[in-house]
Amino acid sequence: MIIDIHGHYTTAPKALEDWRNRQIAGIKDPSAMPKVSELKISDDELRASIIENQLKKMQERGSDLTVFSPRASFMAHHIGDFNVSSTWAAICNELCYRVSQLFPDNFIGAAMLPQSPGVDPKTCIPELEKCVKDYGFVAINLNPDPSGGHWTSPPLTDRVWYPIYEKMVELQIPAMIHVSTSCNACFHTTGAHYLNADTTAFMQCVAGDLFKDFPDLKFVIPHGGGAVPYHWGRFRGLAQEMKKPLLEDHVLNNIFFDTCVYHQPGIDLLNTVIPVENVLFASEMIGAVRGIDPKTGFYYDDTKRYIEASTILTPEEKQQIYEGNARRVYPRLDAALKAKGK
Repeated sequence: MIIDIHGHYTTAPKALEDWRNRQIAGIKDPSAMPKVSELKISDDELRASIIENQLKKMQERGSDLTVFSPRASFMAHHIGDFNVSSTWAAICNELCYRVSQLFPDNFIGAAMLPQSPGVDPKTCIPELEKCVKDYGFVAINLNPDPSGGHWTSPPLTDRVWYPIYEKMVELQIPAMIHVSTSCNACFHTTGAHYLNADTTAFMQCVAGDLFKDFPDLKFVIPHGGGAVPYHWGRFRGLAQEMKKPLLEDHVLNNIFFDTCVYHQPGIDLLNTVIPVENVLFASEMIGAVRGIDPKTGFYYDDTKRYIEASTILTPEEKQQIYEGNARRVYPRLDAALKAKGK
């Protein structure tokens, strides 16, 4: 199988965005706050939004299954309070669940959490448990910066996050460390904020000792790890100065990187520096970079082409990236597939 571990519902029917805009307006004017029941999206609308978009591209490009979560830039945890985030997360997660039910062979869910700046992360646990136990989701997206580009939260190694980690280990789910929209004009959302966050999250883990407390915890750092592979020597040197173990012992049993890197030299660098067992196939298709590369004539986010064209990876290593690593890092995904005889 070819498993894409990084997909977002970026093509949800417009009614979702319209409802969200009303919810945001309702923060200032409570009389304008819409009810959840006022959002009406039919199964036919969901099917149309998927068949002509993600599913069509999956079939064209040759991937089989996508781990599917709410649109990252729409999480916008900095907007409103916990109640606003909680309602919004529940709506977005339910839509991804419905997609997974309509297309059970092609999509399986990953949950958005109802994070809110300054609010204890343990308040996210009921939504997390619902998504895993009731919806069959296999992962969560964890935002290390709910403030939207101002970085007011403690680092991921801080004990304030531990209730989330305890639940992740209990339920055997990984977290993709994924920020949302930047409301800081200094940081372009997808060109700077996302990649800054990937790099920052990795360095937080290097500087701390989180995985001594949680040896079974699994983080996926998306977008190829931001600057991490390119500056691997820097991180090795910093860890050494901090008297930490070698990186392969300190973090690589727990941290993994996806292939959302949109040109051949970038993918080749990733697979030269990072061990094969730490790389998982992903595309984030219909996401941040949607255009066609004039140098190749193919979509930038058609990442399978880069893996196929690699002269660094053996066929066995390519299959490890396409499937084997995902099954190991996402145990519930592996169990779901085995239950279907896959």
